[in-house]
Amino acid sequence: MEARRENAEIQKPERKRVVDLLARTEIQDLTRVWDGLPQQPEMQMLRGPEIGLVMVRGRIGGGGAPFNLGEATVSRATVRLDNGLVGHGHVLGANLKRAKLAAVFDALWQDPAHRPLIEAQLLQPVAARIAEEKRKKSEEVAATRVDFFTMVRGED
Repeated sequence: MEARRENAEIQKPERKRVVDLLARTEIQDLTRVWDGLPQQPEMQMLRGPEIGLVMVRGRIGGGGAPFNLGEATVSRATVRLDNGLVGHGHVLGANLKRAKLAAVFDALWQDPAHRPLIEAQLLQPVAARIAEEKRKKSEEVAATRVDFFTMVRGED
């Protein structure tokens, strides 16, 4: 029991990265990897998949008083694989299949036997796509950047 708790503590930052990437993975990529698995695992649905709303909060300037910005639709699912591993999937929007597959891949990633496959075929391509989108966005913003400066007139 203690070794399991220590393993869970070590995996917290990595697990957060995995859940974040799975939440941002497109349904086509999830389906492609799911269909390509050598053996699809047996699973039991513990929660959902279901659609709901979450309140999105904001802050003026990033540090002001929090306020309710509005609601966003999310889908979530929780599965237990036949080996006992539990996975959670949360995705923005109303896509039950995407939430379920994200939960399955979260559980599979926790299994050391499946981790290299999930990393190579799913998580690394998603991370690369996100980095490329961020780079393109930065280039677009940089192209419209205006530098303001003050000229000293020399009459002082």
